[in-house]
Amino acid sequence: MGQGTQALRLARAGHAVTGIERDAKLIAVAREALAAEPEGIRGRVRIVEGDGRDTGVHFLPGSFDVVLCHGVLMYVEEPDALLAGLARMLAPGGLLSLLVRNGDALAMRAGLAGDWAGALAAFDTTAYRNRLGLDVRADRLRTLTDALAGIGAPLHAWYGVRVFTDLAADDAGVPGEGDLDALLAAEERAGRTDPYRRVAALLHLCGVRG
Repeated sequence: MGQGTQALRLARAGHAVTGIERDAKLIAVAREALAAEPEGIRGRVRIVEGDGRDTGVHFLPGSFDVVLCHGVLMYVEEPDALLAGLARMLAPGGLLSLLVRNGDALAMRAGLAGDWAGALAAFDTTAYRNRLGLDVRADRLRTLTDALAGIGAPLHAWYGVRVFTDLAADDAGVPGEGDLDALLAAEERAGRTDPYRRVAALLHLCGVRG
């Protein structure tokens, strides 16, 4: 769950949330943020220290209606065990939500930035260096579609994320309200429309357990 940003947003929306994280520093940040919330929100969040590949240690099968794995797979060299562990936790009809780097579009960022050597090199790999300077990996839509089918949570829907805004600077200011609304509308439409979604920086895949 990292530092708990999404967990807190979900709890504020009224959901009961369980976050699992193995990094003690991130857990400390999450607990500090949670402590600043009202009691009603604090009571809806449970933090578990552990690894997503060891779900059997912490949870019974079918424990959750929704399982989110956002921005995690790129740090896992062999994701099959993690995906199987996540699917195991889903109740029948439950949703598995994955947000991953798009391995079919790694050349886009380099190409749009004018790094032609980098763009050419990216066509034949799923490895890349992220904005934190870490060497990580991307996932291809076809590979994850097959993986979801194999763990009993076949792909139900998928979207592209950051079709137009991937090159925005980390310190870029937030556009004004009108421009922001238009930006979000353009990204939302592109993210569900071919061919645009196929070249998005990230992929959002939703699998549903049968």
